[in-house]
Amino acid sequence: MEEKEHVLNVLRKVKLALKSEDYIEIKNLSNQVVHSSSINQDPDSISVAVVIYSLSKLIEREKYKSYKNWRVFYKRYLECIDDSITALEKGDIELFREQMQLVRELIQNLTGNLKDYISQVFRKAEINKASRIYEHGISMEKTARILGVSLWELAEYAGSTGIADVNLSVTMPIKQRIKNSEEMFR
Repeated sequence: MEEKEHVLNVLRKVKLALKSEDYIEIKNLSNQVVHSSSINQDPDSISVAVVIYSLSKLIEREKYKSYKNWRVFYKRYLECIDDSITALEKGDIELFREQMQLVRELIQNLTGNLKDYISQVFRKAEINKASRIYEHGISMEKTARILGVSLWELAEYAGSTGIADVNLSVTMPIKQRIKNSEEMFR
């Protein structure tokens, strides 16, 4: 894991944001992890980004709280976050990875509508985070492979957000550049 200290710091902030159910702060923290993980393309950091982004979406949508088994699921989810923090503090990367995997397994153990909804939230979170990594300049194929989404899903999502439409070769007009240069050397 390349970004251990950064991920540890983010998870601690997530824990604080959870107390006030500040899902916007949790989304922002997820985006911070994506930004740094896109530099190193670290799968552990990307996994954290998906887990905490999904958490923000679950908190944001109140309807989940009414489903059977929600409290048990949510409590265990938060325990995994705590255990992840403890594992990173001890430098135990394998235990950290187990906790991230356990979050995904929690979903598999659910039943009924709650399982369907939460599975859908996680899948959309993976696609969303893939698009954010792609936005940082990582190829679409590599991004899809890292997050386990199809090229089709990523292309469809990126196309709907306008990420693919950004023209990176557009620069300042020549007249404006000359004017800026003249002002700088006065």
